[in-house]
Amino acid sequence: MFEQEYELDYFKAQGFVRKVCPKCGKAFWTVDEDRLTCGDAPCDPYSFIGSPVLKRRLTLSEMREHYLHFFEERGHERIGRYPVVARWREDIYLTIASIADFQPFVTSGLAPPPANPLTISQPCIRLDDLDSVGRSGRHLTLFEMMAHHAFNTPEREVYWKERTVELCDELLRGLGVRHEDVTYKEEPWAGGGNAGPCLEVLVGGLELATLVFMSLERHPEGGITIKGERYRRMPSYIVDTGYGLERFVWASMGTPTIYDAVFGEVLRHISRMSGLEGLMRESEEVLARSAVLAGCMDVGSGTKLRRLREQVASTIGMDTDQLDALLTPIETMYAIADHTRCLTFMLGDGIVPSNVKAGYLARLVIRRTLRMMRRLGIDVPLFDIVKLHIDHLPEYPELAEMEDFIQEVLSLEEERYATTIDKGKRLISRMLSKKGGSTLSTEELITLYDSHGIPPEITQEVASAHGVDVELPDNFYSLVAQAHSSEVMVEREVPHADRLKRLPATEKGYYEHPEALTFEARVVDVFDHLVVLDRTQFYPEGGGQPADHGVLMCGNAQYDVVDVQMHEGVIVHTLKQKPELKVGDVVIGRVDAERRRALMRHHTATHIVNWAAKEVLGRHVWQAGAQKMEDRARLDLSHYRRITDEELRKIECLANRMAMEGVPVEVVWMSRTEAEKRYGFTLYQGGVPPGDTIRIVKVGEDVEACGGTHCEHTGNVGPIKIIRTERIQDGVERIEFAAGMAAVSQIQQRDVLLKEAAGVFSVPIGQLPDTARRFFREWKALKKEVERLREEIAVLSSKLSSQSVREEMGVPYYSNRSESAEPKEIIKRVSQIANTSSALACEVADDGFAVVAVPDELMERHSVSASSIITRLTEDFEGGGGGKPNLAQGRVKRVPSKEELDEAIRRYIKELKDGQ
Repeated sequence: MFEQEYELDYFKAQGFVRKVCPKCGKAFWTVDEDRLTCGDAPCDPYSFIGSPVLKRRLTLSEMREHYLHFFEERGHERIGRYPVVARWREDIYLTIASIADFQPFVTSGLAPPPANPLTISQPCIRLDDLDSVGRSGRHLTLFEMMAHHAFNTPEREVYWKERTVELCDELLRGLGVRHEDVTYKEEPWAGGGNAGPCLEVLVGGLELATLVFMSLERHPEGGITIKGERYRRMPSYIVDTGYGLERFVWASMGTPTIYDAVFGEVLRHISRMSGLEGLMRESEEVLARSAVLAGCMDVGSGTKLRRLREQVASTIGMDTDQLDALLTPIETMYAIADHTRCLTFMLGDGIVPSNVKAGYLARLVIRRTLRMMRRLGIDVPLFDIVKLHIDHLPEYPELAEMEDFIQEVLSLEEERYATTIDKGKRLISRMLSKKGGSTLSTEELITLYDSHGIPPEITQEVASAHGVDVELPDNFYSLVAQAHSSEVMVEREVPHADRLKRLPATEKGYYEHPEALTFEARVVDVFDHLVVLDRTQFYPEGGGQPADHGVLMCGNAQYDVVDVQMHEGVIVHTLKQKPELKVGDVVIGRVDAERRRALMRHHTATHIVNWAAKEVLGRHVWQAGAQKMEDRARLDLSHYRRITDEELRKIECLANRMAMEGVPVEVVWMSRTEAEKRYGFTLYQGGVPPGDTIRIVKVGEDVEACGGTHCEHTGNVGPIKIIRTERIQDGVERIEFAAGMAAVSQIQQRDVLLKEAAGVFSVPIGQLPDTARRFFREWKALKKEVERLREEIAVLSSKLSSQSVREEMGVPYYSNRSESAEPKEIIKRVSQIANTSSALACEVADDGFAVVAVPDELMERHSVSASSIITRLTEDFEGGGGGKPNLAQGRVKRVPSKEELDEAIRRYIKELKDGQ
C-alpha cells in the first residue's frame, strides 16, 4: 500500500534498485544488482559472526558516543535519556521505544518536542520475548535504542525520508560497512496509536536499524488499515528512527551471540560464580553455529528450540540431548546477565517491586532471575551481579546514586521469594489433594503465579509428586509479561456529552482570582438539575480534590450547589433543587468558604507530606494516589516496606517545619516541554494533564503539574498531624493526615482518649504506658490461670458426665444440652468423655454451638464418625458445620431440647447401623 512512499530520489542517485525477495515476498532496496534475497533472517543467515561488518570493535560506550556525536555534527541536539518507567504515559508502564518518550503529546502536535531535530540513546524494556532471552542469541529485555527524530509540521519541514536514508547510509559507511552489504527492506510500521511506512536496515542478516516515517494516527473512521486497525493521515509527520546500540556492537565484534558482545566482563564473573568458565570456552564454536541458525527462526517456543538443537547437532556430529545439556547452562548465564542489567535500570529509575503495574514486571524479572541462579548453583546475593552492571555503567551515574535502595530492595525480594516458595509448596499440595483431574492448565499456572507468586517450575515439581501433569508452555513468562505490560484504558461515559460539546469552555475564575469566593456569571445552559455558566469560582472535582459546594442565587431564589464537574473545559454545576433558570439569566455564586479553605489546606499539605516522605524514605518514593477531604487527606506512596514509627515521626516533623517556615506557594503556567526540561518527570506524580501548557505548583522543593487550589504560602496550612499509616497493597503505603483546624481536632481527640485511658487506671498521662504494660502482664497471667482452671473443670465435668453414657444398638453414646460456655471448654469436655468412656459424645450449648467427638476404636468397630453426625444434626436443626472423623463442630439456629437431642442421636446411630 506504501509502494510509492519508497520511491526516493536518494535511492536512484546512489544506484539502489528495488527488488522483491523470492523467499518472503517483501520488497527491498540494494546497490548489489546480483543480490536476490532481502538480507533479513531467515531469508539470509547471519554472516557477521566471526566476520565483523564494522571496521573496528566498539564497546557500548564507544558506539553510543560515536552515534550521538555523528548526529550532533549534523544539526541534531543531543538530549538525555528518559526513565525506563514511562512516568509521562498513562497507557504503558515501561518505555518500549525512543518515540514513546514523545507520545502522545508531541506526536499528536499538542506539545513541541524538547529539540527539533534531536538525537537520543534511550534505554528501553520489552518483556514480550522474555523466554527467548539467552536462547536466541539476540533477544534482550533491556536494550538501548539510539535514535534521531525530526518533527515536521505543515508550517515547517525539518527533513523527511530522503535525508533520513542519506544520514543512515552515511553513518554506516563511516563505520566501515560496505555499501553493497546494506539492504533497505520495506515494512509498514504501527505502534502507540501511530503508523507509517518503514524501512528496515539490514546488514549481514541482522536488522541494525528501523527508519519509520510516522504520518498516520489511529482513527475509527480512517481509510488506511494496518495490522487490523484503521488509520488516517496526520497533519504532522515525524521521522522516527531506531538504531539498536547492542546490535551495532555485536556486528562490530562478530561474537557468537549478542550477550558475549555486550556482557563480556559480567558474563566472566557469572561463569566463575557458577563454575562454568571452562564450558564457556569449550562451547564458543558450537555457540557460533547455533546463533547463526537461531537467527533464522523464532526459538521462543520449545518445539522450535528443539528443532534448532537438532540442526546444530547434525552439523557438528553431536547427539541432540548432549548438545542441549551443553548449551542450556550457557543460555541460562546469558539470561541472568541480561535480566540483571534490566533490573539495574528498573530499580535505578525507582520502580518498587509489587503485584501491580511496573512493580509487577520488576518482580517478575527478579524472581525469574533468582530461579535461574539457583538452577546454576550461584549462591550469592542477586545484588552482587547487579552491582557489576552498576560499576560498568559509569555513563549513568544516577544508577550508582540509587545503589543503597537497589541493594535493600533486592535483599527483601529474595527473602519474600523464599517465603513464597515455602508457602506455595504447601498451598499447591492442599489444592491438588482437593482438586479432581490429572492435569493443570496454563491458565491455572498463570493464576497461581498472579495470585500467589508461585513460579510454574515449583508448581510442576509439587504436581509431579502428586501424579498430576502440568502443561508448562515454554513462553510462560512472556505470556505473563504481555498480560501486565499496559493499562486497560476505560473510557468514562459522560452524561449529556453531545450537548456539552456544543458549549464554549467555562472561564475558570478560581485560577485567575483564587481568593474571590463570590462572583457574578451568566447562564449558558440549564437542564435537569444541571447549570453551565460562562465563568465560575467553583472548583470542579479533579486531582483527588473534591468539588466546591455553595449556592447560586437569582432574584429571590437560592439553589444549593452539591457537585461540580468539568468535561472538556465545560464546567457543570449540579444543584440540589431543580432550578427555575433560563439561558442568559445572571446569577450570583457563593462558594462555601470553610470547605474551600479546608480543601486548600489539605491539598497544599499533600505536597508537603509528599516532599517530606521522599526526604525520609528515599528518591524512589512515587505518589500512587491521593484524596483530599475536609477533615483529613490521604497520600498513597510506592515504597518497598512498611513505614516505621520513627520514619513517620521524621516525616511529620519535616512537614511541620516547612509549614511553619511560611514558604510561598508558586503557581505558574508553563509549556510542557519547558516544565519537563526544568523539573523532570516527578511533575506527573499526581497524574498526567493533557495539553501543551500545564499548571505547575511549587511547594518548597515539591514541584508537580497540579490543577488544584492551594494556600498562598505554607504557613496557611497550619499544623499537620499524621493520623495513621497502612499498607493498602503490596508496595504501596498510605499516609493519612490532617491539616489546619482538622489537625487541631485530631490532636484534641487524642488528648481526650489519653485522659480517659489515664482516668481508667487512675494515673497521670505520663505514667500511662508503664501502667498499661503492667496491667497487660497481669491480665495475661490471669488468663493463663483461667485456662488452667477451665481445663480442670472440663476434666471434672467429663468424669461426672461419663456416668450418663447410654447405649443404642450396641453403640455407647452421651448427649447433653449445656449452658453457653467458652467453645474450648465444651470441646475439651466432650473429647474427654469420648476418650475416657469410649463413647460417641455430643453436646449442644444454649447459644447453638454443637460438638461431636468419636474415639478411634468406636469408628473402627461401628463406622460412626463425628463429621457425619454433625452434618445430620446441623441439617435437622438448621445450621452448618464440619470437621474431622473423630471431632467435629458446628452451630444450629434451632437449639434442641435435651430430649430432642437424645432422640436425634439415637436415630442417627440406628440409621448408620442399618446402612452397614
